[in-house]
Amino acid sequence: MRIKLYILLLFTSSLFAQKVTTLVNVTKNKIGAEFKLTLKTDVDTLSKVKFPEAKNFGALEVIQSYKMDTVKSGARYQLIKNYGLTQFDSGKYMIPRIPVLINGKPVFSDSIKVEVNDVKVDTLKQKMYDIKDIAKVESPLGTWWIYLLILFAIGVAGYFIYKYIKKRQSEPKVEEIIFKSPIEKATTLLQQLEGKELWQKGEIKHYYSELTDIARNYIEEEIHIPAMESTTSELIEALRKAAKQQKLKLSNETVQNLEKVLMQADLVKFAKVKPLDFEIEEDKKRISNSIVTIHKSIPEIVVVDDELTEWNEQQKELARLEKLKKQKRTRIISAIGIAFAMLFIFVLGLIYFKGFDYVKDNLIGNPTKELVEGKWIYSEYGNPGVKIETPKVLKRIDASKSLPKDAAALIKEMQTFIYGSLVDDFYIVVNTTKFKQESQLDLDKVAETSLKLFEQQGATNIIVKTEDFDTQKGISGKKAYGTMTIIDKIRNKSTKMYYEVIIFGQNGGIQQITVMYKEDDKYGKQISDRMLNSVELQTPAQ
Repeated sequence: MRIKLYILLLFTSSLFAQKVTTLVNVTKNKIGAEFKLTLKTDVDTLSKVKFPEAKNFGALEVIQSYKMDTVKSGARYQLIKNYGLTQFDSGKYMIPRIPVLINGKPVFSDSIKVEVNDVKVDTLKQKMYDIKDIAKVESPLGTWWIYLLILFAIGVAGYFIYKYIKKRQSEPKVEEIIFKSPIEKATTLLQQLEGKELWQKGEIKHYYSELTDIARNYIEEEIHIPAMESTTSELIEALRKAAKQQKLKLSNETVQNLEKVLMQADLVKFAKVKPLDFEIEEDKKRISNSIVTIHKSIPEIVVVDDELTEWNEQQKELARLEKLKKQKRTRIISAIGIAFAMLFIFVLGLIYFKGFDYVKDNLIGNPTKELVEGKWIYSEYGNPGVKIETPKVLKRIDASKSLPKDAAALIKEMQTFIYGSLVDDFYIVVNTTKFKQESQLDLDKVAETSLKLFEQQGATNIIVKTEDFDTQKGISGKKAYGTMTIIDKIRNKSTKMYYEVIIFGQNGGIQQITVMYKEDDKYGKQISDRMLNSVELQTPAQ
């Protein structure tokens, strides 16, 4: 028993040591005035305590972080940390639970509700007016000239693109020469290579590359061995085998001369060797003589003139068809390019004159704009019924399973209808609850509980304002509104949302409407205003 009692005392002492006491000097203050928040913790002499240093605690700004005070009490220390907080907007705010690190583990303070009030103004001495919106000056010409200017710019751009393509097509093109035989092609290309005077200009590497390519192409087309993709040694070996198989009258000297030029070209291309002028001349002669010798070594094949004529005609037809295909591809690509260029210019013009939001809403698409312009539904939900106009039919869900057992025991009936979710662009919830025993409900506490549920679902930085709300028929309720930050864990991003919660307490239950949308979404505000203006309730008399 003594051991158990000792363990219990140690456990109780540990709990006591980990407690953070939270105090605030006032719970109601004026705009801009200081709330002094005090955090106290009682620890032993070996404990390490670290108080947070932040610019904001929830919606309240930290204007002063005071030095920590230490009070010794026997073998223990009481550490006291004060913060000066303020807010420049009226409303009810929550100082959230603040983590204090004790021996590396966070211990949270209590959350405290505070209220910031407006400074009273004597309206009898000075009349107050609402802030007027920025007046828009309409152009006497209207906006038609903007679209005309954009179309003119597209026309001019299209004209210059068309002229450029037409000029390119009208430029004289080098006709592809159709050679009658590989030897004719090789000799012609050798003559053209000499006309370029590459090695005379110092482009020796380029010269040897073209020289050997002509020889390799000729061998591949004439003897039908893979000369272009073979190394020098592989090509020479394949040439000797082909000479035996095809009975070519090739001397060993011809093969050796060809091999010397190919090896010299390899040294020029890969080892950066620079041959002398007379060596280059000799290599050119060796290639030319090798091609002529190989040609002469091939047995002659007698071809009938009709067959030769037919072959030439086939080659010309193939070349013509290939040319037509290229022209067709060029026209298609040009047309697509012109279309994209015109579309790009048109979009840029709209962005310049109308702004990016206009382009996004009308060309890219805006989900909440589509809700505003879609077909709305006026319907009744729950019991006691809530009549409301919404852009979509709300879907019924069973939310009773997620309630704690003690809360579920008090509820007689609960119905929930939703559209969207917390991470969507627009979120609507209509909830009606009837309790087993009728009691007087504090609507402020109901609103506070609703916001705590949002906090449990991951919402942060919740700013709260409250005011009375009346339907068109005069039924009174409570309205809580403000902003909060919603974190989407799937897409790993946070969004600042504006929310409005309308609560009515009647007929032994609660009727609640929640609307949430992105803070800067003007279409979301239009939807919310239209919905909340349409709200009517089923009263006991009905």
